[in-house]
Amino acid sequence: MPMNLLENPRHPGEVLNELYLKPLNMGAVACSHRLGVPGTLIERIVKGQANMTSDTALRLARLFSTTPTYWVNLQTNSDMAKASRRVDLSIIEPLPRA
Repeated sequence: MPMNLLENPRHPGEVLNELYLKPLNMGAVACSHRLGVPGTLIERIVKGQANMTSDTALRLARLFSTTPTYWVNLQTNSDMAKASRRVDLSIIEPLPRA
């Protein structure tokens, strides 16, 4: 059964690799050079070993004609999904609504 992307969103590195780098036959190191960042940065993002920063989001948005928000939101959604599986909220009693 396929997992719901809202419950288990993909890491931005996976999206970058599958939707942008592979179709262009571009490696992560070549992408890093085009972005003017250290050679291993995009490699680490693609492997899920590094997170998308605002700086990298700005650069990727320029390179691929997207928006920085697109890349940052991918990271935020991935982070929130991981946190929701890890954080126990059962001890927090919600306040009544006003």
